Amino acid sequence: MSEIILMSDARVAAVPVEECGEALVDVRGALLVDDRKHEDAQGAEVHLRQGVLDRLLRAQALLPGGLRLLFVEGYRPPALQRRYFEEYADELRAGHPAWSAGRIRTAASRFVSPPEIAPHSAGAAVDLTLADADGRELDLGTEMNASPEQRDGACYTAAATITDEARSHRAVLGAALEAAGLVNYPTEWWHWSYGDRYWALETGAPAALYGPGELG
Repeated sequence: MSEIILMSDARVAAVPVEECGEALVDVRGALLVDDRKHEDAQGAEVHLRQGVLDRLLRAQALLPGGLRLLFVEGYRPPALQRRYFEEYADELRAGHPAWSAGRIRTAASRFVSPPEIAPHSAGAAVDLTLADADGRELDLGTEMNASPEQRDGACYTAAATITDEARSHRAVLGAALEAAGLVNYPTEWWHWSYGDRYWALETGAPAALYGPGELG
């Protein structure tokens, strides 16, 4: 397995942001949307930068017949991102009281991005999966947002401990999204992004196109 660069890596934070000012748009009506992550009165989670949505639509067109993208979460307000990160870090501290602050931050970033560089808070990242023509979610090996601890690492995109069917579904999803220009965060099979710092580092782009901000 090639090196996994975590969101906490200094190389990610070092990528400059040249904010292009592209709007956050509502994806409802363009994609099949699941409401399991509805936590914001504004419906923040159903928004993405226009360039990311355009690439998701391109990816969907590349899927085999009868398959659709199932969108779960896009934009995440910075305050909510901070809460998620701190809650997960607290869980890790409780389970590993001897770990240093640096080790907690690194371990937490396998599952939740540090708030200051979070792709979701830039409207650049999407959590999604596959569904059939009737909207039924397919098996991709774990439930979405399963932590490494909950599923013994099966949430890692290249995990060897999942079924052949789930592995095939991950490959189909990944092939379409990569062809459309998105990159995966390899500790989370469901997390893909375009235009953020992680994307820039992975693709060699000189700067990120999108930085964190508030909706509206």
